[in-house]
Amino acid sequence: MADEIKNQQPAPEGAKKPEQKAAPKRRFRTVAFARVYVNCSFNNTIITFTDEKGGVIAWSTSGGNGFRGTKKGTPFAAQITAAKASAKAADYGVRQAMVLVSGPGPGRETAIRAVAQSGIHVVSIKDITPIPHNGCRPPKARRV
Repeated sequence: MADEIKNQQPAPEGAKKPEQKAAPKRRFRTVAFARVYVNCSFNNTIITFTDEKGGVIAWSTSGGNGFRGTKKGTPFAAQITAAKASAKAADYGVRQAMVLVSGPGPGRETAIRAVAQSGIHVVSIKDITPIPHNGCRPPKARRV
């Protein structure tokens, strides 16, 4: 194997090297109004900024910001996560946002406060947590 590497000749100067394709350049667009989806569970917090059509502008999670284990579900983790996502969204020119909160987690209010403190004007807050109307079918009665 080492002999093969030694015996290889360098390519002549006129020979073409295989060209690598450049990644397509990301279009930078400005979005003035955004929707902020705050998904708070007991284990994690996910913040997503979208435009009017639902295309994702920026997102951040507690786990992606260095929190591990039970610390991911804390209000402090939600605050840091919302601040990072808001900073990414501010690069796109987001000035106003409508906040949609889902889930029973402890970081709900803290995440909304962090979005507001980052300079983004919160227009409205709406709770979209799914609520069962009748729930699951109960288990059949035990026979002892």
